[in-house]
This record gives sequence, C-alpha cells and structure tokens, in this order.
Amino acid sequence: MDPKHIAIAGNIGAGKTTLCELLSESFGWQVNYESTDDNPYLEDFYHDMNRWSFNLQIYFLNNRYRQIVEIQNGEKTVIQDRSIYEDAYIFAPNLHQMGLMPTRDFKNYSDLFELMSSQVNPPDLLIYLKASVPTLVNHIQKRGRDYESSMSLNYLQSLNDKYNEWIDGYSIGKLLVLDVNELDYRDNPEHKQFVIDEVTSKLNLELSKSF
Repeated sequence: MDPKHIAIAGNIGAGKTTLCELLSESFGWQVNYESTDDNPYLEDFYHDMNRWSFNLQIYFLNNRYRQIVEIQNGEKTVIQDRSIYEDAYIFAPNLHQMGLMPTRDFKNYSDLFELMSSQVNPPDLLIYLKASVPTLVNHIQKRGRDYESSMSLNYLQSLNDKYNEWIDGYSIGKLLVLDVNELDYRDNPEHKQFVIDEVTSKLNLELSKSF
C-alpha cells in the first residue's frame, strides 16, 4: 500500500522546500507547501513577535490541520512542508518560554492543538532535517527574505534545542533523520540518490529514481 502522508520537519532554513521538490520529482508525490508568501501574519510577527505570536500560531495550526484532513481523505501521496507537531512542540512553547506569548494564549493554543491532533493520524513517515545554526543562517541568507533578516542566532539555537528534544522522544511513527550539515541534495547527485534510497528503505518502496 502506498504511503499517504510524508511530513518534512526542520528549523527555519533547514531545506524543507528543497527536499519537498526532490521527493515530488523522484516519486511523483504531491506537495503541500508551508504558507509563507500569502501568510497575513508572518511579516508582522518578525517585526513584533509579542503582538502577533498567538495569531501566527493559530494561523499555522488551522492551515496544517486542514491539510492533514484533506490528505487523509484523499487518494494521493502528499508531502507536507512542516508538520502540525512542530508548532505545538517547538514554536509555540519557545515563544511562551521567551515571554513572547502570554500563558493564557499558550494554554488556549495547546488545548486547541490537543483536540485537533486527536482527530488525525500521524504521518506515514516524518523526515527531520537536522542542521546547525551556521547552516541555517547560510540557507536563510541565500534565500534573502527581508522579514527573516532580523532573526537572532539565539532564537534559532533555542528552536534547535527544542527540535532535538522532540525528535529524541518521537515514537508515534516512522522517522528518518537527515543531517543537512553533511548533505547537499540540491546540487550533489550522489547526495540526492542517498536521500532517495533512505526514503525508499524507510517506506519499503520497490522503485526509486536514479540521478
């Protein structure tokens, strides 16, 4: 039976979109990209995190929940650019810890996530892109989004710490960890094939595309 739901997890600038494109090209899977260009809160959030943190997290939670419902009700294999769990276990707790999301908002958000997550299945495979802060910064600078230019190194490191803690305890489904500090699956054919082989193996697929 073909997998239905592949989720790509990783910090800001880890290379999720690039991996989505590679997997889509290689396996013919559909991609649900993270909503950034049409996100009504993202730019405001980076200029005033305290004011817009709750609004942004609710927007992402709603967007990803809708994606998962559509994936599970559909017939195609879909790659989701960032999982629903990352908002709840990484970004929202980090904002709360930093004093950028009030406790009452964080509790409201967490209660809503628990309700939504109880109504959907975990992905058939979660792929986590592990990246150091220097690698993240390099990727962020290359793509040149203005609203990301003010992001602090401490913010990225704090997110990385929470990612590592979450992944260490991830047990609800299949997991593949790719160290993107050592991989260039954008331009290196051997690295591309390595990633394809790893995904094929994890999902017990019979056919992969060679580069």
